[in-house]
Amino acid sequence: MKILVTGAKGFIGKNLIVTLNNINAGKDKTFGLFEEIIIYEYDIDTNPALLDVYCKDCNFVFHLAGINRPKEQSEFMTGNYGFTSKLLNTLKKYKNISPIMISSSIQAELDNPYGWSKKAGEDLIFSYGEETGAKIYAYRYPNVFGKWCRPNYNSAVATFCYNIAHDLPIQVNDPSVIMNLVYIDDVVMELIAALNDNVHINEEGFCVVPVVHTITLGEIVKLLYSFRDSRNTLSIPDMTEDGFVKKLYATYLSYLPTEQFSYPLKMNVDERGSFTEILRTSDRGQFSVNISKPGITKGEHWHHTKNEKFVVVSGKGVIQLRRIDSDEIIEYHVSGEKIEVVDIPTGYTHNIINEGDTDLITFMWCSECFNSQKPDTYFLKVDEKRKGID
Repeated sequence: MKILVTGAKGFIGKNLIVTLNNINAGKDKTFGLFEEIIIYEYDIDTNPALLDVYCKDCNFVFHLAGINRPKEQSEFMTGNYGFTSKLLNTLKKYKNISPIMISSSIQAELDNPYGWSKKAGEDLIFSYGEETGAKIYAYRYPNVFGKWCRPNYNSAVATFCYNIAHDLPIQVNDPSVIMNLVYIDDVVMELIAALNDNVHINEEGFCVVPVVHTITLGEIVKLLYSFRDSRNTLSIPDMTEDGFVKKLYATYLSYLPTEQFSYPLKMNVDERGSFTEILRTSDRGQFSVNISKPGITKGEHWHHTKNEKFVVVSGKGVIQLRRIDSDEIIEYHVSGEKIEVVDIPTGYTHNIINEGDTDLITFMWCSECFNSQKPDTYFLKVDEKRKGID
């Protein structure tokens, strides 16, 4: 299959092409099997003569090229209508009636120069479809967000992500403005589906991305600031499948300055080793790493409701547990050579002892984030007869 992508270097074009390349290389199985894909990339700096070559040879057209921020308003019509006309005339020249997908905008319904140019492009391509019999897939996108969208251009989400990630000011004129947004991965999935004529169509005959997120501008800004602050609070946002917050967080991270990919954590250090909290979640508990020096015992407490999972990733040790109303001690010998999870049930006092001669490194999950006002932690030795440094 030979696919022509106009606007190949734009936001949607980049994301579409890398996905097509992944499919071609067998790296992305999400979309099923396709025959070998050859991609013809056409953009503003492409040799114009190649348009003839591509239009003669292609089997499908993704027409993503367009003008958003021209110097003169007349350029809207030149870029959004004029180039569409040139593309269709070139296809006609070679009697190529391959299916065509056109990227339009919900602003085609509005009375402004950009909307007029988008509507003119739509009308032209629908007429072309009626005249030639070519299959037309027309999308009126709302606001599209995701990685690689240019900030300070025509996307509020991209601008806010970039500015907040770079500690720059943002301007919000009306936080109550309602935004309808589609995520770039959902857009690309729908475009790939068009190759198999498996699209979603509304009552007006336009193709649509089925997952649309509706949220106020103020709520978006609040979320973005919470993402920035999460490096201090250690809180991870809601990662619900297909949820807006998950997609916005992924988008925000893509705008981080490269020198700020890493950030320090607070290590609570004493002679026994250290304890460092890594992540906090609102509904999935707390994640930490514990380091114990040789011969050290840590823990010696139990919980009513709080429960934990221990995973030793380096060193050698033993995890001891005893139900608080029993004398029986249960032992699990653990090491970084055999990664396994040890559950710490409620009502069992427990400890972890470094039995080796190197640091014992343990990844710990706790069902609750630590709350000093309600710790649910009660000191009680596992082995009352055992002596040693705790």
